[in-house]
Amino acid sequence: MLLPTSLVGSYCQPDWLIDREKLGGRFPPRTRAKELWRIPEEHLEEAQNDATIAAIKLQEEAGLDIITDGEIRRESYSNRFATALAGVDIDNPGTALDRSGHPNPVPRVTGDIVRIHSVEVEDLKFLKRHTDRMVKMTVPGPFTMSQQAQDDHYGDPRACALAYAQAVKEEIADLFAAGADVVQLDEPYMQARPEAAEEYGLEALNAALEGAAGKTAVHICFGYAAIIHERPEGYSFLPQMAGCSCDQISIETAQSNLDTSVLEHLRSKTIILGVLDLSDPEVETPQVIADRIRRALPHVDAEKVIVAPDCGLKYLPRETAFGKIRAMAEGAALVRSELG
Repeated sequence: MLLPTSLVGSYCQPDWLIDREKLGGRFPPRTRAKELWRIPEEHLEEAQNDATIAAIKLQEEAGLDIITDGEIRRESYSNRFATALAGVDIDNPGTALDRSGHPNPVPRVTGDIVRIHSVEVEDLKFLKRHTDRMVKMTVPGPFTMSQQAQDDHYGDPRACALAYAQAVKEEIADLFAAGADVVQLDEPYMQARPEAAEEYGLEALNAALEGAAGKTAVHICFGYAAIIHERPEGYSFLPQMAGCSCDQISIETAQSNLDTSVLEHLRSKTIILGVLDLSDPEVETPQVIADRIRRALPHVDAEKVIVAPDCGLKYLPRETAFGKIRAMAEGAALVRSELG
């Protein structure tokens, strides 16, 4: 299908499920943050199931072609996976600087990082039971997790990142075995820390992707618009992604008004094109979305474009989120009809 549409990963969680005021008043948690959930522990899984079904159906109603579970069960995009690994002490957290330079509680690496069981396979199976469309699952990338941890074991940032890569590689294998159509790794710190990304981050990312049995994507962003308000004019680490073994690269273009000529460096990749400005509470018109898609087409083949938001919709009001993704689907349809 030409110009299929998808979320980057997250959809907004309902306020009856999670305390959205608390969620929006802090940086995304790196350790567990159970205090965010409104539902008692004994009923939480049932409530998360119901909210996940709602997120799936809203994506379908809006007209999206590739469906995610909305990451409804997650307190953040990364902590559900990062805190499920052996070798990580989550009860006595460490500290690391977030991408804005503020210290955050983070998992503390105290031993060899080992994935002891699959983390998201059951979430994938639940997603597949409730949609007949293509499905995508998201996993935090190894470089980003290594930057969101305090290493008290390896003493070498490259070794730590490669240990995370092995855990991610095993998760990817299980997700494809369970029927995922696309597995996406979220690597925002490739943009935030380009020197380390150049030194060993891309190596760790490729190690995680090695031998993947299906379509793989990597999301690189400037951070949630609700948390990180300023956007640079361009990416600090994007042309280098031509050396990544992933099939698809997910980028922002809307809020930053990105110069899309940078996509010339990535002609070999499918581009997940961010066209929703998540800093703007107004719902874009389909015509605005269509214009943002057209801006990219001189620099990427239309057959290699997937239309998506800039980043996750986690922090948006529910009405705004639905309006934006419906407009996105309609805008993609406009350009699709022009291209025939």
